[in-house]
Amino acid sequence: MMACASIVSSGSSQVANSGSEQDVQALINQRKLKRMLSNRESARRSRMRKQKHMDDLKAQVSQLQKENSQILIALNITTQHYGGVEAENSLLRTQLTELSSRLESLSELAYFMGGSSCNSLQTPDGFTAPWSSMVVNQLPIVASADRFQDCCYANL
Repeated sequence: MMACASIVSSGSSQVANSGSEQDVQALINQRKLKRMLSNRESARRSRMRKQKHMDDLKAQVSQLQKENSQILIALNITTQHYGGVEAENSLLRTQLTELSSRLESLSELAYFMGGSSCNSLQTPDGFTAPWSSMVVNQLPIVASADRFQDCCYANL
């Protein structure tokens, strides 16, 4: 009976071992399944973060393109305004040269006619000071060659 008991006892240990191995295998499978589900969830969150980052980048690209377009429009307007101001400055420089030449001619004419000079109308920087000799509703002074000749021949 002893031999039979040892077989039974070794058989029950094999059954116990086999039950224990099944429990361990079930535990391992359960951990694998839990890790697999955790990895899936982590991958899903990662994809969501990546998608959100892509959406944010697309929104930023759109915003920057809009700003770029507005800056280009402002640049074009400013460039056109600059061109207009440059043209106006060129015209004003031409007018200044013409008026300076006229003033010099009138000063010479006034000197020959009466001996006085209009140098007192000029400022130290060479520009005229029209406010110092401005008279309301004054007609422009026009030099006539005939009048200059009359003046010069009368003095002879």
